[in-house]
Amino acid sequence: MLGYAIAFAVAAGVTWLTTPLVRRGAIRIQAVVHPDDRRVHSAPTPTLGGAAMLIAFLAAMGVASRLPQFRPVFQGSSEPLGVVLAASVMFAVGLLDDLREVSAPAKLAGQAFAASVLFLLGVTLFYFRVPFADIVVLSPDLAPLVTVLWVAVMANAVNFMDGLDGLAAGVVGIAAGAFFLYSHRLSDVGLLAPENIGPLLTAIVCGMCVGFLPHNFHPARVFMGDSGSLLLGLLLAAATMVVGGRTADQFSGQTYFFFAPLFIGFVILGVPIFDTIWAVIRRARRRVSVTEADIQHLHHRLVQLGHGHRRAVLILWAWTAILSAVVLFPTFTNRGNAAVLPLIAGLGVGLYTLLHPDVRRRNLEPVPDERSPSDAA
Repeated sequence: MLGYAIAFAVAAGVTWLTTPLVRRGAIRIQAVVHPDDRRVHSAPTPTLGGAAMLIAFLAAMGVASRLPQFRPVFQGSSEPLGVVLAASVMFAVGLLDDLREVSAPAKLAGQAFAASVLFLLGVTLFYFRVPFADIVVLSPDLAPLVTVLWVAVMANAVNFMDGLDGLAAGVVGIAAGAFFLYSHRLSDVGLLAPENIGPLLTAIVCGMCVGFLPHNFHPARVFMGDSGSLLLGLLLAAATMVVGGRTADQFSGQTYFFFAPLFIGFVILGVPIFDTIWAVIRRARRRVSVTEADIQHLHHRLVQLGHGHRRAVLILWAWTAILSAVVLFPTFTNRGNAAVLPLIAGLGVGLYTLLHPDVRRRNLEPVPDERSPSDAA
């Protein structure tokens, strides 16, 4: 664990130290987000926090490349270079949108380009086991498409979630930490090759989020912007692909759900992915573009229900941590497999019930005055 701890510490320390510098630079070039109807912050706030994250990512990767423990990861493999180049491309796409808003098709094209860089340099998934089915081996012509789709889904999931101070950084940090524990467990039992870059990526991503949170928790002094959220989404996509898409062997003592490591990402990142799917359905029902912003995301609904800004963030952090614990418990104990899916379903139903629009409207309706007219007078 020492090498991973060093990579985590470098990522956290560099992010924490460089974020104030990036904040000053953002103010100087007027990269500031002003309050409006669809944003919950009340004061102009500088953005571009993703620049500090990218610097920290490059620094952590550079340090890791010099550690003997990670020699198999960096020697004889193009994957580290692919992740670095793709991360830089994705950061540039988000940075352009932060500085001057670009159209949704142009942003999606940039995400596809970043995903293509990943695929061309070997960062892709080869196969995964589908529940109630067998292993799906991706053909060479299908693998690029799946890679692009996976990166786009993960990047936009994190981007859609970045609506409250500290929410995206906290959820991604928890998810990355949980996925690191899962992938490290697979390494311990011999199901991941020593040269697999997935555990290192998740350790670095977790460190980036931990280092950014002191500057981003409510009231935020800086936002990560699209440059940060898209960067985090790409790194999570790369990590889940090289872990889930490279593990074909069954993990002894676990049910079908854990025979498909790629689906771990769906569960651990349940909050942003559920929010993304619901946002697409909601906008389709309204017959508006899926890229049109609104204030009906999970975090907005929690605030509208009366939870304060910090409490809404902490609730979603807790939900992500619970989902992660549900996944990780059988992974380390080989017990409780049968309870996993019912627990996940129960959590989903509970959250849906709490945040359903009818429940929110009922909670927001004024209490009728039952006093008589004379009493009221």
